[in-house]
Amino acid sequence: MNREQQPPMNPSRRRVLAAIGAAGLGASGLLLPGGQALAQKPWPERPINYIVPFPPGGLTDVAARQVGKALGDAERWNVVVENKPGGAANIGAAHVSHAAPDGHTWLAITLSHAANATLFAGRAGYDLIRDLTPLAGLASSPIMVVVNTKSNIRSMEDLARAARAKQLSAGSSGNGTPPHLTLALYQKLTGTALMHVPYKGGAPSLTDLIGGHLDVVFSNYPESLPHVKGGALRALAITTRERTADLPEVPTVAQAGLPDLIVENFTGVLAPAGTPPALVNRIGEAIVRQMSQPALQQSLAQLGFVPQPRGPEAFGAYLKAEVERWARIIRDANIQIA
Repeated sequence: MNREQQPPMNPSRRRVLAAIGAAGLGASGLLLPGGQALAQKPWPERPINYIVPFPPGGLTDVAARQVGKALGDAERWNVVVENKPGGAANIGAAHVSHAAPDGHTWLAITLSHAANATLFAGRAGYDLIRDLTPLAGLASSPIMVVVNTKSNIRSMEDLARAARAKQLSAGSSGNGTPPHLTLALYQKLTGTALMHVPYKGGAPSLTDLIGGHLDVVFSNYPESLPHVKGGALRALAITTRERTADLPEVPTVAQAGLPDLIVENFTGVLAPAGTPPALVNRIGEAIVRQMSQPALQQSLAQLGFVPQPRGPEAFGAYLKAEVERWARIIRDANIQIA
């Protein structure tokens, strides 16, 4: 059969050969007699496309750009951040899941993706655990429970008492977002039933809270932090394990009597499934190395992040546990996304 008569290569074979090439093995001969590999290709061969499935300027985007710059400076890798927002962060994730597993395409993920595994099961365009592989964990950002400073609610105990006495309105940055999931978990733990008011982002929910149109907001920490420091809002608790340096007077949820309300809106990096383990480890080690540098940690901390560098194996175990945890919460709270 001549070349013109050969059938086209199927996608699965193409992915396998791409993985072999990324591992440094020649696709034409693979191995020399005795098992010696053919000459390895240099990696990276071209710019690394770091997909952020959120709009530019958000926390995940800023963190990705800082990590990409650190890797460029230290490793001489050309990391190019590209924003692919939409579809509740599923569009960008699906794009990466179908990319060649050669280490040149990365995905920035957050707690939203762990929740999406259940919220969009079978209709996200990818399977988080099956179609993607962990490279590294970067950091996390907590959720803060805030009320208007004019409110009579001054503690998490006050909040639960008020919620049992009458129906309170609770705002979040949208259905299925980490603040909404935290609210659902709070209601499960306390046996309360607040009226959820979803917004298209955290900023408008905080505007309405300041204006007296909501009773409480479960907020992304960096979004509500300036309002708390400025005196417009009162923080009842924060979902970290330890108090923050910015707001040392605000108790953790454990100190407020809700140890199971700890929530970490994490961010990490994934690659397409099938990326060679040696390359996964190389990339993961480089990311963790940069995430362990004091300068980068301090820069991320100023954004409201808690640095949490994890390698591929540790981050993979953490991600799997988060998917399972939020699957239980979503099902118990009957959270559904149309």
